[in-house]
Amino acid sequence: MGWHDHLPAVRGRIARNEPLAPFTWLRVGGPADVLFLPEDADDLAAFLKALDPAVPVTAIGVGSNLLVRDGGIEGVVIRLGKGFAAIEPRGDNQIYAGAAVLDASLAKAAAQAGIAGLEFFRGVPGAIGGACRMNAGCYGAETKDVLVEAYALNRAGEPVTLTNQDMGFSYRRSAAAAGGGLIFTGALFAGAPDAPEAVLERMDAITERREQSQPIREKTGGSTFKNPDGHSAWKLVDEAGWRGKPFGGAMFSPLHANFLINTGAATAADLEGLGEAVRADVLAQTGISLDWEIKRIGRPGVSS
Repeated sequence: MGWHDHLPAVRGRIARNEPLAPFTWLRVGGPADVLFLPEDADDLAAFLKALDPAVPVTAIGVGSNLLVRDGGIEGVVIRLGKGFAAIEPRGDNQIYAGAAVLDASLAKAAAQAGIAGLEFFRGVPGAIGGACRMNAGCYGAETKDVLVEAYALNRAGEPVTLTNQDMGFSYRRSAAAAGGGLIFTGALFAGAPDAPEAVLERMDAITERREQSQPIREKTGGSTFKNPDGHSAWKLVDEAGWRGKPFGGAMFSPLHANFLINTGAATAADLEGLGEAVRADVLAQTGISLDWEIKRIGRPGVSS
């Protein structure tokens, strides 16, 4: 008997040895030792407080920017659902969103409330928890531009409120989240007043641009690599000859060379192996080191 046989009582759902591939947009990944879907923030807080502090805890969102390795994830994986999906305009051009709210849903709700400045979220795949964790953004705007404060639970189940400054935002990174000890439960955002129809029109333009330039209907995630200073990652991948070139069941999209695709039967090892092959080629050819934007977590699979 081990720790997973003595888990705290919960109101949500607990599953053991649960495959994680269905929870990621790339549709790969081994099982979680334990998967916990909390009912709400109180359920999550009580679970964390009662859980053996030695047990690793990993929080995942909708899995849009996540590569789970084939050997799965040690400890408890927490996935937030409908109990963390509230959206609430607060006045003064502010709006609250739970961590499980899709970025695109926040953009739409803000537009309907006549709040401008959050339109860029329409083009960001993923949910608010991930946006806080990695300062998600696109088309020249980022989470740090609109976040007032973020709400989280620490590993002990205690509530934490972080201001924009506390978050330590930089390009695709939050220093406060980097240690992995926080699970974001929601965030408050602020924009500027504008007519809903004007905001919706700008959102429609973002939607059209994204649909024309990104392989959004494939098994993919967000951008694979961060843009190095003064360079576009997609251009470096393309110039290295990897656009549309198969690698096992993986490929960089012919439509957008910074989007990694599972062509149907890829393993996590295929996808990560392709990324590393591309990084090696780009470094050898240009001297530029590409950094992963997709978060890779878990244990490698056992080689056959």
